[in-house]
Amino acid sequence: MNRLATFFGAVAAIALFAMMALTFADVFARKFLGNSIIGAVELTELFMLTMIYFALPLASRAGEHIVFDLLDRVLPAALQRWQQSLANLLTAVIFGAAASIVWQRATRSAEYGDMTSSLEIVLWPFHRMVAVMLVVTALAHLWLAWRALREEPA
Repeated sequence: MNRLATFFGAVAAIALFAMMALTFADVFARKFLGNSIIGAVELTELFMLTMIYFALPLASRAGEHIVFDLLDRVLPAALQRWQQSLANLLTAVIFGAAASIVWQRATRSAEYGDMTSSLEIVLWPFHRMVAVMLVVTALAHLWLAWRALREEPA
């Protein structure tokens, strides 16, 4: 599990660095050379897509999403565990449904031959990657739901 998390973190970090380097080079080229880098916006969008969806399961696993915890002080520990488990289970279902929708979109993109306008980068592999990472995130939430039920009351 840690190797997978390290891999996801490395891919997200590389995408973030590539986005930063490309933005720097694009601004430099525009300011000092008079021309912007062709396709810089498209590449930035694809790097951002990669960064976000590789970091998403890591944020889920670490519990770093926005949490509504107003009732945590008044609920008993056992009820909090069930509530956390149910919330993670529902979140897993939502991410699974989103993965299905994105997978269908990837299939349509492949059939239509969708690509970026300037660099003509084929889009369906990126859509497939998003769908797979949504499944991984859903699995992370299933694991969190199971773990919440397995915790011993404090």
